[in-house]
Amino acid sequence: MDDAENTCWLCLRELGRKVEWHHPVPKSRGGRATRPVHPICHRTLHVTFSNAELERIGEDVEALRGQTEIARFLAWISNKPCDFHAPTRRKK
Repeated sequence: MDDAENTCWLCLRELGRKVEWHHPVPKSRGGRATRPVHPICHRTLHVTFSNAELERIGEDVEALRGQTEIARFLAWISNKPCDFHAPTRRKK
């Protein structure tokens, strides 16, 4: 694995034992590229954004990180261990 595959695409923390592969453009929208992410980061992306929103944002990870809910999540997760897991809640 190279450095890009050793860190989470979303939070930039080192990856742990479990790695999931996120499609920045959802497969249902024709996306093929994948990026390595922690399970909690993957779930957070999917409870925060619809597939249409993810398609519009695509590979622009900085745009994702700039979203208020994601920025709050990233601040919270930043000092957690790489295999940390907690329930993810759908936005209200």
